Amino acid sequence: MSLKLHEASVTLQGAPLLRDVSFEVQPGKLVGLLGPNGAGKTTAVRALLGLQPLTAGQAYLDSQPAHSLSAKQRALTVSYLPQARKLAWPISVREAVALGRFAYGGPMGRLGPADSAAVEDALSRCSLKGFEDRAVTSLSGGELARVHLARALAAQAPALIADEPTAALDPGHSYDVLAALQAQARAGQAVLVVLHDLALAARFCDEIILLNQGQRVIQAPPQEALTPPILAEVYGVNGSWHRDQLILSGRI
Repeated sequence: MSLKLHEASVTLQGAPLLRDVSFEVQPGKLVGLLGPNGAGKTTAVRALLGLQPLTAGQAYLDSQPAHSLSAKQRALTVSYLPQARKLAWPISVREAVALGRFAYGGPMGRLGPADSAAVEDALSRCSLKGFEDRAVTSLSGGELARVHLARALAAQAPALIADEPTAALDPGHSYDVLAALQAQARAGQAVLVVLHDLALAARFCDEIILLNQGQRVIQAPPQEALTPPILAEVYGVNGSWHRDQLILSGRI
């Protein structure tokens, strides 16, 4: 199960948001999608899912054109954790995580054994044991972010896309989230994660896709993608590698 953009372009109201972007996420890989604000990361994710019409090029989910899939087929193929993810009604944490099983067709509130097992596993992976009966409206922003990630993990689709899953999380829980995504990749899932934290991406990702001004700069392992010259050009920062760790030392 792979995720692929091929020469994808998106233009809205005359403004080019993506220009001939190509990349691929293979099973078993945790791939970080990075770039400055406005680089086209969320547009690329939405295009990949068939949610953003392309001006040119193609988006494929496991060799199938993304736009040709029904909503249910897409949900069974890719777990999607969007950037905007509000829950306004006071359902329990367990019920919110169980929403990840909706595409499998079970009646809401009556989970089968496989559904229940998937929900329990996701709760555990996201450090939500003890929170199961809490109303989601009572949670902090960081706790709610972990609930949404658990919902995505509970879907157990062959691929997972997470758009800024560490937003509002403290460093410890950010590490936990990336470790959980890394474990999903190691289990065979194709995982694409949009990140702003370069050091976190360097620590956990197998590959980096770097976008800038709507174009792909590079797709490569972290030490090849986040070199000092590339960091200077794309982000305007000084950076270096020390013992497999990326160290940023300020603006140029």
